[in-house]
Amino acid sequence: MIGEDPLDLGGQVALVTGAGQSVGREIALTLARHNAGGVAVNDFVLERAAAVAAEIEALGVKAVPVSFDVGDLEAVRAGFATAAEKLGPVTLLVNNAGNAGPNAQIGLSPEFWETDASEWDRYFRTNTFGVMNCCHAAIPGMIKAGKGRLVTIVSDAGRVGEPRLAAYSAAKAAAGGFVRAIAKETGRYNITSNAIALSAILPPMEEEKARAFEESDQAKRQVSRYVIRRFGRPNDVAGMAAFLCSDAAAFITGQTIPVNGGYTFAV
Repeated sequence: MIGEDPLDLGGQVALVTGAGQSVGREIALTLARHNAGGVAVNDFVLERAAAVAAEIEALGVKAVPVSFDVGDLEAVRAGFATAAEKLGPVTLLVNNAGNAGPNAQIGLSPEFWETDASEWDRYFRTNTFGVMNCCHAAIPGMIKAGKGRLVTIVSDAGRVGEPRLAAYSAAKAAAGGFVRAIAKETGRYNITSNAIALSAILPPMEEEKARAFEESDQAKRQVSRYVIRRFGRPNDVAGMAAFLCSDAAAFITGQTIPVNGGYTFAV
C-alpha cells in the first residue's frame, strides 16, 4: 500500500456481536487488522468468543471475549461495561448477531398462517430487540466521546420479503427502520448508523465440504438467482463493515448497503 491505510480505525475500540464464527469472526479480525485499539468479541457461546479473541491477540491487538444474549438488555449492559473496563470506551459497534437466535439455525418455516405464534419471538428478540439493546448500551458512551459508528447486519429478506421466512423478514425489516431512525437522532453527535444487507452466505464448514456443497444441484439452483454466481463469503461483508466504521465513511449515514452478489435485481 502507498501511504496510509484509508480504513485506519485510529485505535478505537470495537464490539462485534455474534462474532464467534463466520461473518462476525471475520469482521472482528478485519477491524483488528485496520488498527482497532481493541475488539470485544461477543458470542452466546463463551468458548467461541474466546477462540476469536485469541486470534485477534495473536495479531497484536487487545481483545476480550464477552458472552451474552443480545436479547437480554441487562446482560448486554454488563458486557459493554466489561469491554469498556478492559479495553476502553466502545465507539464502534457492529450488530452482527442474528439468524434465528442463539440456540437455533434459520430454516424455512411453514406458510405464515400455519406457524405457531410462539416461534415469532426468537426472530425479533435477536434481530430487532438485540440491535436495539446494543445501541441503547453503546450510544451514551459514543455521545460522551463525541463520535461513533453503528453498523447493523440486516438481510435482503427484510428488504424484499422471502416466502416461508415471514417472521425473520419482518424482524430484519424492523432493524432496518431502526437504523435509519437512530441515524437521524445521533447524527449531531458525530455518530453514523448504517446497515449492510446480506443474501445467502456460505455456511461455515471445512473446505472440502464447502466445495462439495457449492457443486451440488441445490446450491447451483440457489446461486442461479444471483448476478455473481456464488454464495457470499465472510470477507465480502467484513470489508464493507470496516469501511463503514472508518473515517472514509464519515459522511454516510442512514443507509442500507446491499452486499448480495446482485440478488435483489437478478432475473
